[in-house]
Amino acid sequence: MSQTSNLTVVENATCTFCGCVCDDIELHADGERIVQAKKACSLGKSWFVHHTAERLYPDALIDGREATLDEAVEAAAEHLHAANMPLVYGLSNTTCEAQREAVALAESIGGVVDSHTSL
Repeated sequence: MSQTSNLTVVENATCTFCGCVCDDIELHADGERIVQAKKACSLGKSWFVHHTAERLYPDALIDGREATLDEAVEAAAEHLHAANMPLVYGLSNTTCEAQREAVALAESIGGVVDSHTSL
């Protein structure tokens, strides 16, 4: 990592967006935003430059109002318990460990798992 004209440059960054796990990406950031993603494909560039370090929302929201993390976990558990065949969806941007936990959750609540690739 180096500093160049108020930009932080990270070499050999890994992109996990689509699953190809390209690991030769060069990122240029201004402190809050990634402003350039060299060697990334169009999907990776879009993913990197549209994410920020700024906090736009509190840690948890319930029906649009700020909540504690404990309240949010309780509300999520209530929704999952009441659901009929809940869907665990997405997971393309998560680690293998997180995917394993999501599948275990789906199995324990009688849910199903799907990914964005089914579209």
